[in-house]
This record gives sequence, structure tokens and C-alpha cells, in this order.
Amino acid sequence: MRFTSTPRGARLARRLVSHRLNEWGHPYTSPANETVTLIAAELTANAVRHGHVPGRDFHLSLTGTGGALRIEVTDTLTERLPVPGPQAPDGESGRGLLLVDALAHDWGLAPRPAAPGKTVWAEVRLPPPADTP
Repeated sequence: MRFTSTPRGARLARRLVSHRLNEWGHPYTSPANETVTLIAAELTANAVRHGHVPGRDFHLSLTGTGGALRIEVTDTLTERLPVPGPQAPDGESGRGLLLVDALAHDWGLAPRPAAPGKTVWAEVRLPPPADTP
């Protein structure tokens, strides 16, 4: 899905991820839903904060295969690549990718195919979905 490259767009994307996971059998308060939602929140916030190009949106994709879920967030700014690193202990930002690294089973980035920009992705292995009535 496409979202405006604004804090509101990032918030809507995060809510969509949580809602979709609930529909797929991972309830809102489950560890799987909370983990994937947090990762999506960090990636979408980074797309807005560090990948924003005026007038261009970011894209979010969720795909599941073989017990794993892949979250992809694509923005249109090629020049700023995500790099996790040590932050000042009293800093107010800069820990998002450290969280992604700690929570995801794997993550990375790839150039955006056929257009300027990049895709930052994360994969999380999920337990089988809860039975839904």
C-alpha cells in the first residue's frame, strides 16, 4: 500500500499492519502482532524522517511465506541509507534500527527497482496463527 510521507502516513501504516496481522490470526495483544507492528513502526517512521521527498509517498508491503513474515518499506530517497549505530545515551532518536535488528530474524536494504529510492525490509518468523472462529 501507499502512504503519504508524513507522520500521519506512518501511523496509518502501523495501524494497518496490526489490523492485518489480527485478521491473519495473530491477535492485537499477541507477541507476534506487537513485534511486527513495532518493526513496521520503526521502518515507516524512518521512511518519513530520513527518506522523505516532498510530494512522494512511501510504500509498505507485507508478505508471508513458510512461517515468516516480510515487511518492506520503500521510499524514494536513494542518498540516505539506513545505518544502525551507537547513539548518545541521552539522545532522543537513533535507536530504531537497533530495535529492528534486535527483533527481526533478518533485515537489510535493497535498491528500489526501476526508480530512485530504496527498500528496507525485515523478516520475522511467526508462530502458527491462532484459530479464528
